[in-house]
Amino acid sequence: MKIFHGTENANILRPTVLTLGVFDGLHLGHQRIMQTVVERAGLADAVPTAITFDPHPRAVLYPENSPPLLQTLDQRLAAFEFLGIKQAIVIRFTKDFSKLDAEEFLRDVVFERLQAKEVYLGSGFEFGRNRSGNIALLKKISKELGFIADEVPEVRLRGRRISSSRVRETLFAGKVNLARRMLGRPYGVEGQIEHGSARGHEIGFPTANLKPRNRVIPRLGVYVSSSLIGDTWRRSITNIGVRPTFGNDSEPSIETYIFDFEGDLYGDVVRVRFLHRLRDERKFSGIEELKKQIGLDSRRALQYFSRRGVKNSLEIV
Repeated sequence: MKIFHGTENANILRPTVLTLGVFDGLHLGHQRIMQTVVERAGLADAVPTAITFDPHPRAVLYPENSPPLLQTLDQRLAAFEFLGIKQAIVIRFTKDFSKLDAEEFLRDVVFERLQAKEVYLGSGFEFGRNRSGNIALLKKISKELGFIADEVPEVRLRGRRISSSRVRETLFAGKVNLARRMLGRPYGVEGQIEHGSARGHEIGFPTANLKPRNRVIPRLGVYVSSSLIGDTWRRSITNIGVRPTFGNDSEPSIETYIFDFEGDLYGDVVRVRFLHRLRDERKFSGIEELKKQIGLDSRRALQYFSRRGVKNSLEIV
């Protein structure tokens, strides 16, 4: 996939079918948009293209109310490529850019610069100065200039629209199974493995201590997880918490015990996906009680992986 930072740097050699938005999390609603773009581009002999913004517009315009993002920019771009997008344009969102007239953006950038033959927006998406850019304006401009424009229907789950904010709320509540249904995949974080207190080694359950690059971390607790080591997904169990048994830490940590694995991961970048919530984090009377509970948690995790329909989950997460 070709990645361009700014439309002025984009080397557009062929017409495009495109969409634009932040697309944080690439949930099922976003995936429907990307599927539409890829399918229509194939029919139109055009390049499926996504325009995205970084940082999040609210981080610039309303920093006090800016949402934590589900994905890093690199993760978002990797997801674009996985979904079939061949060309991604990252527009740096600034206060000056926010003042750009939506109609001017559609005429000069989308149509002239990016050679759009078709443009698709997510339901209710707005952009440009005073949020004047919407599907109504897009269809008006498309009729004048001769390209196709349409809105992609939203995706609903349990009668409610799937959105990035809803995914965040679900994860903060620890409902990783529900988040998985909205994302179409387990939610995961990635980060570098750092040295910890080595207490895991002392009690027989050595853990990898992950410093996450992602800002959205599920609710404190213990989870059945899957960890990507090299090119292999491995069964694991992950604790997100402040380790109250040893005196509360100032910041939550992510500690993952990987089943049937021996090796040094320090400095490596590891991805952890949360498959099922086992319990809340709690304070134990001492190390022996904690060891007993970790053993129980591990057995429950292995039982989860042995269930019908889950045995092959490591190959698809």
